[in-house]
Amino acid sequence: MEPQQPQPPDNEPLTDAPQSEAPRSDAPPAAFDQFVNTQAALDQEIGDQIEPPRPSRKSAWLAMGAVAAALALLWVAPGITNQDTTQQPTAGTVTGESEGGEDPDAAVDALAKGKPAPLQFTMKDMNGIDVKLASFKGKVILLNFWATWCGPCRAEIPSLVQLQKQYGDDLVVLGVSIDDPLNKLKPYATEMHMNYPVLVGKDRDDVQDAFGPLFGIPVSVFVDRDGKIWKRHSGIASKEQFEREIKALL
Repeated sequence: MEPQQPQPPDNEPLTDAPQSEAPRSDAPPAAFDQFVNTQAALDQEIGDQIEPPRPSRKSAWLAMGAVAAALALLWVAPGITNQDTTQQPTAGTVTGESEGGEDPDAAVDALAKGKPAPLQFTMKDMNGIDVKLASFKGKVILLNFWATWCGPCRAEIPSLVQLQKQYGDDLVVLGVSIDDPLNKLKPYATEMHMNYPVLVGKDRDDVQDAFGPLFGIPVSVFVDRDGKIWKRHSGIASKEQFEREIKALL
């Protein structure tokens, strides 16, 4: 863009400003054609050198984040209710496949079925009261190993609350917190309206080893009325999945 020419004062005569001279209409045809071709070639060269605007690094990260969030929602939303319980991924702490491609949680889950449940332990609940696991024999027992810092565990609790209310005559849910101190358990249980015993699993490696090994949380153990392990499930589960196993034991 050429700079604007200064305007003369009103009392001075106007003078012609210098201008780029356009091709004369009486110029020889060959010269005029050469001028047009030169301008076209110059326009093409300049156009090829102008790159389209590239997105900033921040915009690129935001776009990738949005895509990742969308994919995560697509996986989680249908996956919780539709996947088979034996193929649920573990969640909460870091778990995964071994070098040989086997999921250690799935292997432990499969080996637990049919074994006598280790109900010989006495644990403290969050109010300091002794709770004997064997005292619940004769009911369907659902031990849920969890922690206050575990997001998937938090997602399961409302379903456990509803199931305890719905099947309370035949079912007892036991929430075993693996490492939370009492000053965190009580307010958390109040916030989540937990209507079942919350047991202190902190420093109780004997209990965790007996029902483990626990490669991650949440882990849920279903015990039948005879005190045998019906199923051990590693990872988050939906209310429908919990209820299906409970009904099988009623």
